[in-house]
Amino acid sequence: MNYLKPKGKMHTPIRIILLFLLVAPLTFGQSEKLQTIINKEYDFSKIGAMHVDLEFDFEDNRKKTLVLAKINNWKVKEVLPDGKKIELQEVGTDGSPIFYEAYAENASQASRASTLHTNGLLELDLDGAGMQVGVWDSGVALTTHQEYDIRASVADGTGEVDMHATMVTGSIISSGIRKEAKGVAHAAKALSHDWTRDKIEVAEAAADGLLLSNHSYGIKTDRVPDWYFGSYIKVSQDWDKIMYNAPYYLMVTAAGNAQKRRDNDAPIFGTSTDGFDLMLGFTIAKNGLTVAGANTRIDRKGNLKEAEVSAYSSFGPVDDGRIKPDLAGDGSSIVSTYATSNTSYNSSSGTSMATPGVTGALLLLQQYNEQLYGTYLKAATLKGLALHTADDVHKPGPDYKMGWGVMNAKRAAEVLINKEYASHVSEENLEEGGTFSFTVAANGNETFSASISWTDPESDYINRGVLNDKTPALVNDLDIRITQNGKTFLPWKLNPANPNAVAEQGDNLVDPFERIDIPNAKGTYTITVSHKGNLKNEIQDFSLLISGASMNQCSITSPEGFALSNALENQVTMAWNGDLDALYEVQYRNENEVQWITEYITEDSIALKDLEHNENYILRVRTFCSQNIVSEYTEEYRFTFLGASTEVGSLDSNEVLGMDAEVNFSVYPNPAVNEIRLNTEVSDTAMYSIVSSSGIELKTGFAKDAEINVADLATGLYIIQVQDFGSKKSTKFFKY
Repeated sequence: MNYLKPKGKMHTPIRIILLFLLVAPLTFGQSEKLQTIINKEYDFSKIGAMHVDLEFDFEDNRKKTLVLAKINNWKVKEVLPDGKKIELQEVGTDGSPIFYEAYAENASQASRASTLHTNGLLELDLDGAGMQVGVWDSGVALTTHQEYDIRASVADGTGEVDMHATMVTGSIISSGIRKEAKGVAHAAKALSHDWTRDKIEVAEAAADGLLLSNHSYGIKTDRVPDWYFGSYIKVSQDWDKIMYNAPYYLMVTAAGNAQKRRDNDAPIFGTSTDGFDLMLGFTIAKNGLTVAGANTRIDRKGNLKEAEVSAYSSFGPVDDGRIKPDLAGDGSSIVSTYATSNTSYNSSSGTSMATPGVTGALLLLQQYNEQLYGTYLKAATLKGLALHTADDVHKPGPDYKMGWGVMNAKRAAEVLINKEYASHVSEENLEEGGTFSFTVAANGNETFSASISWTDPESDYINRGVLNDKTPALVNDLDIRITQNGKTFLPWKLNPANPNAVAEQGDNLVDPFERIDIPNAKGTYTITVSHKGNLKNEIQDFSLLISGASMNQCSITSPEGFALSNALENQVTMAWNGDLDALYEVQYRNENEVQWITEYITEDSIALKDLEHNENYILRVRTFCSQNIVSEYTEEYRFTFLGASTEVGSLDSNEVLGMDAEVNFSVYPNPAVNEIRLNTEVSDTAMYSIVSSSGIELKTGFAKDAEINVADLATGLYIIQVQDFGSKKSTKFFKY
């Protein structure tokens, strides 16, 4: 990727050229599929204008910073005795110098990402292949390290190789030549950057398809006035604006290691020794995901047995009461790549080391969602999924030390695979004055939970010097409520005036993520999403996540109760015990043939056609309860076809479920591997569309004599619809 890095004064012609380049679609990205999504979803004119503003702010502030550094004898770059790098990044609105530092201390399994790997508990074989992650740090990684192969590259032209950047990058992508140093997404690619122009470079990369970036650094806490702690300042605003304009991009950042440093003499609660109110700058941006450090113990089944916040990890709250950090990862004595040679390793602790474990796990979840459903999650959905499924620590609900708990990629992946069976994940929007309503039953086997998550517009208000300013940074205040039989359930919230207190249920006025948990839930509940006040831009996208639900009445059991009937000259009907809400895959073949004939039906019987007299046939059936929830095949049933004299009757008895659906035509081959064709007559103007089971339109085109490429679709069930002269017909097919 070639970043635009103008030097000196930017004249108007350069500004126009830069804006044009950003308005035009770029070529960086995870895949052609993602680039299509980005081009469709993003407003490149707004992103271009934002990028220009960031460039001018950077150049203007940089000049002022260097002048003030000379006047005040500030060191622009410094290496502390412990080897940690410090760099003067900019000057705040009050004239205070802002220094960046890496969030590591001298010196995983906590995210449960290992359960997604090959031979992991879920047997998903996820490794990050085909995915890219951005890493911004105090320098760039040693890209020639043996653990990276050719999967790490310097993306901004920086030549200063850095120990910390190399360790962070290795925690995400190391291949595992040294087993204990294996990265979470060990087949992914990393794009390494120096932190100097982080906002500008991220804005470019996000516009060009970057989904995730890791930032294991932040503002040095002992070099700013006390009012900076917990304040929504310009750097917080800038990062929120980047994420709002690029809604698939998520920034993952370390919370910091200042818990014991006593750098804030006037925290919003207690005294400096309590460790609260220590977060700064982009770590408190509304739309990013901020990671605390934890010491954890995980059993062999991926269950969290013990967790305590690390002694170094910075606490919240944000001054307006928002829940930060968002969640925790294990950052204790992490072994990773080092930059002294291509074969060197070292260990380190800190939120710097906890953060890449979370970033890598999130990258695997994006990879998995694309495999399952052929698309990527918006940042609000991905962040919401992580917070929705995090392990509570000690007490129910969030806290200001570890946010919503410890990252649990295993549970997050299970929510994705159980979609429309025991869970629900959807991306919705709320218009000015509108409400959204969704009715669903609890499955009675686990806590019923519902969350909303949204990428909020940047706040117009920034703090310029008020100590512990409680002005909310939230712009669009959405609300989730769950009701049943006149009773209303409210989301979790925290009180910044008493951050040691347990979370309570109430009206959350400050967080762009809200979650409601109902233990021992039974029956049907109505989820309602609404908003207070006016919505900026008159609309707000949001993501809805539900777990512990019963999305249909399907049961994952193989069908039973088979019986033959209605034998004709060359066909016979096979029926079984059916019910509601299932799709059946029926396979049958002549016992002398190898290839199965496969049909997908929503009824509990099927006519087996084109049979030959005195031939033996084999049949098997399995049940689909959602796109990815499927039973085992029944045992193979055998019968001899004798035409109209075929013996009919019961073959076996089983329990199975079915659902109503209109099927007006068929496609072939079904199941498909590379392409499908329509088995129906259509006009020259007829159009087809392929829709995922979650309602996302994936492909469209003219239907007449179409040879439709499906090779790029993920394995699973799809609906194909044909619109012809005002009539619509549809059927389903399975893609291998």
